[in-house]
Amino acid sequence: MATTSAVSTDVLTDVVRERARAEAREVVAMLDYRDAELERIAASDESPMRRHVERGSVALTIGEASGMSEGQVQYRLSFAGTVRDQSPTTWDAFLDGRVDLARVREIGSAIDQLKRADSVHRLDKRVVGYAETHTVAELRTWLKAFVRRVEADLAVERAEDERTKRYVSVKHGDDSMGWLSAYLPSHELAAIEDRYRKAARRITDPEDERTIAQREADLLVAWCTESDASTSAIDANIAVTVGADVLAGFTPGFAESADGRWGVPAAWIAAVVGSGSTFWHRIVVDPVDDDVLAHEYIGRLAPDILKIALQFLHGTCQGPGCMVPAKFCDYDHRIPFPEGPTTGDNLGPLCRRHHGYKGHGLLHWTTRAQPRG
Repeated sequence: MATTSAVSTDVLTDVVRERARAEAREVVAMLDYRDAELERIAASDESPMRRHVERGSVALTIGEASGMSEGQVQYRLSFAGTVRDQSPTTWDAFLDGRVDLARVREIGSAIDQLKRADSVHRLDKRVVGYAETHTVAELRTWLKAFVRRVEADLAVERAEDERTKRYVSVKHGDDSMGWLSAYLPSHELAAIEDRYRKAARRITDPEDERTIAQREADLLVAWCTESDASTSAIDANIAVTVGADVLAGFTPGFAESADGRWGVPAAWIAAVVGSGSTFWHRIVVDPVDDDVLAHEYIGRLAPDILKIALQFLHGTCQGPGCMVPAKFCDYDHRIPFPEGPTTGDNLGPLCRRHHGYKGHGLLHWTTRAQPRG
C-alpha cells in the first residue's frame, strides 16, 4: 500500500525561496561593501597609485571574508551589479526569493549582450515571469532567442564576425588518444550531429558489439578520412523557424532551430540549402504572435513524407509507358533544382533509365497521375 509523504511540496518551495533570499542577502552585502569602499577610496587624499591598488584589493578582501577567490568575487559583483542597476524587476524578484542567483547570472549575461536601453527595458518586463517557472537551462535558451530577436541587426553582425573565427584543432592526449575540436556555425554543427546520430542508430548488424558512442566516433572518422565520405553520409533532416518579415527581407533576423538551442542569420540557411547534403524544413511564422504561416521544404532531396505522397499520386515511373513502381524510382525535379522547388507539383518518380534520359535532354515528362476512383 502506497504511503503519502508527510512533507508537502509547499515546504520544499519555501526552502528554495529562503535559499534564494539568502543568496540575495550575501550578494547585497558584497555590493554594499564594494560601493562603500570605492566611495571611500575616491574621496581619500592618497596618491593615484595608492587608490588604484586599494580599488584592486576590494575583491580580495571580500573573498577572504566569503571564502571565494578574487575571480569568483569579481564575476559575481559584475553580473549582480548589472542586474541591480538595469533590471529592477529581476532584482526585486531576487530579493524576494522568486529567482535565484543562477538565474540572475544568466539574466545579467544577457543584459551585457544587449546594446540598447529599450531592449533592456523589454527584457526587464518579460524575463521574471519566464524565469520563475522554468529551469536555468530553459531560461538560458530563452534569453539567447530574446537577444537574437530584439536586436537582430546587431546579433547578425556579431554572428558574421564570429563566423570568420571558425577553426578545427587536434590535441593529442595520453594513452594513444586525443581530441578533435571544431568551432563552426551552429547550423553546420546541427547537420553534422543529426547525421552521425541517425547513422549510428541505423546499424543493425547483430554482431556489431560497439556502443552507440563508439559507432558515432567511427562514422565521423570514416567520413573525414575516406575519399567517398560524401556518399557515406546520410542526409540530415532539420527544421528551422523564421519570421515572415525576415523571410521577405524587410528586417534582419535569424532562422532558429525547432528546439531553440541555436539560431543563425537567415541568410546562412539560404546559402546552404542548394547543396542537397541537408534537407531543411522552413517554418514561416508571424513576427507578432508566432503563428505558423507556412511549412516549406527547402533542399534538393525530397523528405520521406513527400516521397510517400508522390508514390500514391503517380504510382509508376513518369516515363512514357513505363510501369516501374514509383517506390523503386528516383524523385526528379521537372524544373531542375534550385530554380525549381522541392514540391509535389515539381517532383515526380522516374526510373533510373528514364531519369538518365531526362538528364541528357532526351525526355520531357509530364504528370501521368493515377486516377483515384
